[in-house]
Amino acid sequence: SQSELEGVTAHELAHIKHRHMLVGTIAATMAGAVGILASIARWGAILGGGRDNDRNPIAFFAAMIFAPIGAAIIQMAISRQNEFQADRTAGEITGQPVHLADALRSLEHSARRLPMDVNPAAAQLAIVNPLAGRGGGLMGLFRTHPPTEERIARLEAQARGALGG
Repeated sequence: SQSELEGVTAHELAHIKHRHMLVGTIAATMAGAVGILASIARWGAILGGGRDNDRNPIAFFAAMIFAPIGAAIIQMAISRQNEFQADRTAGEITGQPVHLADALRSLEHSARRLPMDVNPAAAQLAIVNPLAGRGGGLMGLFRTHPPTEERIARLEAQARGALGG
């Protein structure tokens, strides 16, 4: 509908307003740097290992493995917060948060009904998670988008607040 299109357009404009592309690029760069440093450390340990002065090799190897994972989790958490911020701003721009909530509901329904063969690396480019319904549990830490149900609930609460109820 026209109102849903307005909500989605406002959401995308909110990403521009809040410079989410810049924030995401910085987060991705930092996560990549952590991964590169861990890789350099890993190769240094393999090629230059065997020194007797290594104080705690288990902690060193654990850091090499878990640091990049932690950086990726932080990067995805930033992305999810950006989505919440864009949703809230879209509601403010249109004055009707329920329009975006309705659009999200429709898009989520379509994503679940007609699953797409999507490269997970491109999931961040969608307004809802195109991988909806796939994977759960700890994999939620690596999602670029928060659960659509939570986004809709926040938008509906925003609408109730705007209406004084």
